[in-house]
Amino acid sequence: MRIAVIPARGGSKRIPRKNIKHFGGMPMIAWSIRAAVASQCFDRIIVSTDDHEIAQISQAFGAETPFVRPPELSDDHTGTIPVVAHAVAWHNANEKEASDVCCIYATAPFIQANDLRRGLAILQGSGADYAFSVTSYAFPIQRAIRISPEQRVQMIQPEHFQTRSQDLEEACHDAGQFYWGHAHAWLNQRPLFTEAAAPVTIPRYRVQDIDTPEDWERAEWMLKSINLFNKDNHDIQD
Repeated sequence: MRIAVIPARGGSKRIPRKNIKHFGGMPMIAWSIRAAVASQCFDRIIVSTDDHEIAQISQAFGAETPFVRPPELSDDHTGTIPVVAHAVAWHNANEKEASDVCCIYATAPFIQANDLRRGLAILQGSGADYAFSVTSYAFPIQRAIRISPEQRVQMIQPEHFQTRSQDLEEACHDAGQFYWGHAHAWLNQRPLFTEAAAPVTIPRYRVQDIDTPEDWERAEWMLKSINLFNKDNHDIQD
């Protein structure tokens, strides 16, 4: 069986209740659930939560909440991999054994069904343990700077001060949307950021991590821009 696991605990601190706070007209988590449903990749879409309200809203949008996430996996310090491993172990013990499992973040409003389908195809065709969403940095990271305690600027890699931007290697980062993996990789809690993982590239204009109120506001502006672009293109086609 192929299953989606959406981690969504109730204790967000920086943006209270962010998993179910309304974004673009519906609860934030609904964007992830709807993309998972539309992808038609999954036999089951499971939300792993410790929160009754999150569970109710998730069910209303088409997900299942067949268990309550235990307290030891619901604090601020628990990583994603143990949460998904718990869900896979529960599923294998209580239902049919899972084969491929996709962790989808609850705060990924720009996730698209086609990206999930691409991720599955890459996982199955690459021989990798994982395939997850990545995007490129907008600026060369080799020319990054830090601000010192004395409020002065320091280059992190000063040897690249004279290097032309076009001569620097492009760097990417985790897009924070989804992580396909074989069930055994999750159960064995193998690390994600290794050569055993394959990239699923996402354009930068559809990537926004949402951890702070500033992130949330930026995501709202991004959604408005995307909606306006789609409307203009639709009007032209009509």
